[in-house]
Amino acid sequence: MSKTILITGASTGIGHSAALKFQKEGWNVVATMRSPEKETELNKLENILVTQLDVLDLDSIESSIKEGIDTFGKIDVVLNNAGYGLMGTFESAKRESISRQFGVNVFGLFDVTRAALPHFRANKNGLFINVSSVGGKITFPLTSLYHSTKFAVEGFSEALHYELAATGVQVKLVEPGGVATDFGGRSLDFQHDEALMEYNEFVGGVMSSFQKLMDPTKMSTPELVADVIYTAATDGSDQLRYRAGADAEQLLTARKQMTDAAFFAMMKGQMDLK
Repeated sequence: MSKTILITGASTGIGHSAALKFQKEGWNVVATMRSPEKETELNKLENILVTQLDVLDLDSIESSIKEGIDTFGKIDVVLNNAGYGLMGTFESAKRESISRQFGVNVFGLFDVTRAALPHFRANKNGLFINVSSVGGKITFPLTSLYHSTKFAVEGFSEALHYELAATGVQVKLVEPGGVATDFGGRSLDFQHDEALMEYNEFVGGVMSSFQKLMDPTKMSTPELVADVIYTAATDGSDQLRYRAGADAEQLLTARKQMTDAAFFAMMKGQMDLK
């Protein structure tokens, strides 16, 4: 019997590529997204159920999980992938934007996990794969709120993997570096109030550095990250963390080996910061 994976945020980027990868490997896929009526590729493939799920809507979460179970009999893996980035100066961030950042990246992930747990516990088996980021272990300027959510995902996942071990349920983390998707457009919210003049020069310098660093030709593809996710789902190990991309490997290794002062100096040098 084929295994089944439920994926949040499957309309584009990593989630879309993961849906294609698992379907190609013979899995059933519950590909969830906020606007399934706009999907033009996944809904034409066998063994893929495209359904509506907004991680901020509890009813849609429970409905998607039920529909997936009704359609395929069982869900074996939940890929918590949906997310977006709030960028800019912390002082400029609107309260409602901060709430949405945590609502999507943290509380939405919590709610999907909580909704799937009774099914996994009943089967005494199941796997949560949570898409984190190098930004869950290291930080860049102007992304304090995004990093806060990914640090939360890292801590939650690590603690939960102890808690669920007795139930037969596993938890894993995938930590991509830069990925060549439309995250910077569709999934990025930039907020800076230029009236806060003390920040303007710094913001301009950081954004200029980001444009140089975020070269799509040097970033990982969504397909590469999907391959890492597939490995995490199928390698049969109890490994917790999986790095995705050469830059993720380099940055996370450096962070582990260097002192705070040395690492910060390296990062400032790479971004031409004073």
